[in-house]
Amino acid sequence: MHVERQVLFWLSALILLILAALVLRAVLLPFVAGLVIAYALNPLADRLGALGLPRVWASAIVVVLLILVLAAAVVFVAPIVVNQLKEFVDALPTELERLRGVIEASARERLGSRFIDFQVWLDSAVAELSRNWASVVGFVAQSVWSQGRALVSFASLLLITPVVVFYLLVDWHPMLEKIDSWLPRDHAPTIRRLAQEINAAVSAFIRGQGLVCLILGTLYALGLTWADIPYGLVIGLGAGFLSFIPFVGFTLGLITASTMALIEYWPQTLPLLKVIAVFGIGQALDSSLLSPRIVGPKVGLHPVWLIFALFVFAYLFGFVGVLVAVPMAAAIAVLVRFALEVYLSSSIYKGRSAVASAELEQPVEKGP
Repeated sequence: MHVERQVLFWLSALILLILAALVLRAVLLPFVAGLVIAYALNPLADRLGALGLPRVWASAIVVVLLILVLAAAVVFVAPIVVNQLKEFVDALPTELERLRGVIEASARERLGSRFIDFQVWLDSAVAELSRNWASVVGFVAQSVWSQGRALVSFASLLLITPVVVFYLLVDWHPMLEKIDSWLPRDHAPTIRRLAQEINAAVSAFIRGQGLVCLILGTLYALGLTWADIPYGLVIGLGAGFLSFIPFVGFTLGLITASTMALIEYWPQTLPLLKVIAVFGIGQALDSSLLSPRIVGPKVGLHPVWLIFALFVFAYLFGFVGVLVAVPMAAAIAVLVRFALEVYLSSSIYKGRSAVASAELEQPVEKGP
């Protein structure tokens, strides 16, 4: 009965936490973003503290560096990305027409008498894409606008998040010690072990995979710009950002950049070969050097599980859900593995007779 009460208590606490997050999701973004950033930057503050700096000054330096990096990105990178993205959205119907021309020129020679039927299908497909594109852009814009209104204001995000990061960095270790003191004494060792496994998994993705995505995004963006691919900066950065899901960023980036190379330069093949070389080098660098050295060993997160977690948390919590999807997926994966371990060693799986036999086979300790 004691175990049942504990299970009921923790399930009730979890349900209340989820309900509170759902109710308050409109104002959570600055605080969740601050928590994620503080978690990612805590090792840097620890290293500055190891050099002899007081924790307050170390945290202040980290926050100032963060603000400078973000300001530089907003001033120098964001205008280029936004401009290319706007041009890409505006030019997509035209690019689809050019793609149709490339496909028709290639198919006319190969299909012969069947080309007319293929052309009818191609015309309807391009027309459908062109009609749907405007509605897709409108839906995305409306979603972003409604989500932005729900987050109080973008200014509040910029003002509150650095403050949250600073205070969390200052109080990080005392906060962890206080939480540790609240753990149930009977289960504290098990909870600490699970927390360490969750920290290792989350750290590999937040810190390690985040750095890998940044490196790959920079490599893809510079490579596609060098290859003179239209909208190469946006395509490269997008492919790098999606690289935290294995092969998704690489595949989508390669397909998009190759399509743009064919549309822009057909029948020349050199730009297409450059695109393949850029993504091939990036993938080889990722698999042989970046992921093994930076991310480390696998943390047991299947790509399908990651995609599912992103969809679920984004649906429930909006952009806040996107921020916490990967950490929560890592934590849930660790807890599921632990639950499976407990189940496989229990009488429910082995049967009561097997457990009783194992207990009888244990040697009886003799007294002195």
